[in-house]
Amino acid sequence: MIELIIKIHLDGHLDVPSFFERQDNMPESFVIIEKTSGSSTNKLLSSTFAFQSYAPSLYEAALLNEKVIQIVDNLVEVDEVYGVHLNSNYNFTDPTTKEYRYQAVFDINHY
Repeated sequence: MIELIIKIHLDGHLDVPSFFERQDNMPESFVIIEKTSGSSTNKLLSSTFAFQSYAPSLYEAALLNEKVIQIVDNLVEVDEVYGVHLNSNYNFTDPTTKEYRYQAVFDINHY
């Protein structure tokens, strides 16, 4: 399951936790992993993932986002992954809750 492979990779390289969904008591800084789409061509899988980096300030969210980008780029070192492409990267501060976050969207090719 590519979601689990990505989470294990992130957790092994980040100094903040990652989650698939929000919990009741979230830490000050964290990353949410969300698979937004997936497809298959000739038994080769492709998935799009959004990584939301939350932190107490916009600057810290941007720094965390840069770390996430570097770590996700290195997913090509994992046997199950054969391609990683940054699709987009932007400030994604939540206007309702006023939580600072950045989002990086990746297209990931995997087996």
